[in-house]
Amino acid sequence: MNKCRDLSITESMSAYIDLTITEKNGASRNRKIKLTTKSFPDGQEKRFIRIIEPADVRGTAMLVVDYREETDEMWIYLPALKRTRRIVSSEKGRRFMSSEFSNADMSSPTLSDFRNRHLPNSGENNRWIIESIPINEDKADEYGYSRKISYIDTDTYHLLKMEFYNYDNELFKIIEIKSIHPLSDGKYLIKDMVANNLLNNRKSEIRFSDITAGVPVDDSFFTLQNLER
Repeated sequence: MNKCRDLSITESMSAYIDLTITEKNGASRNRKIKLTTKSFPDGQEKRFIRIIEPADVRGTAMLVVDYREETDEMWIYLPALKRTRRIVSSEKGRRFMSSEFSNADMSSPTLSDFRNRHLPNSGENNRWIIESIPINEDKADEYGYSRKISYIDTDTYHLLKMEFYNYDNELFKIIEIKSIHPLSDGKYLIKDMVANNLLNNRKSEIRFSDITAGVPVDDSFFTLQNLER
């Protein structure tokens, strides 16, 4: 799990994201997002997310500080209210931009928050199958699920799919990785992923474009002050 996480973290990167949200009746809406990331020697990664379109949510921005061993920190700026507020732990399981992705899906989960184990058949057919169970009820409430099953390629350690179970041990969401963007040294970026909610039949897809790795980004870019600019 550490190897899988490390391969998805690059020194710095900028990209545009197209987020498509599809309702049960087939109606869909789109959001255009700019993403900038930077990693640090201590394993920390910072992400800056700003909505460009549509106009009614333009300027909404998130700052994510992803720690390797500590709880992640998230802030959101809401231009309609002209205020920045911290996303508390209990909100991490909520929907990201009204999609089927959660706020927690936008960061790498802290491995110490879970008990991880191989499931039967893990390693067969070139796939590791790893079950992750939150260490306590508070962490389950924070992430919004009782357990997660991750499918990881045994050769590349690339994430292939995640299955999420609710508190009744019912499979309620599947995130599938449709394509990746290869980077240097075996690292990669998820380029296209789809979240399907099996309970409400909603679907959300995130597609990356204009990906640029190794962009120069000053540390001051990842500040609360920059959220409001």
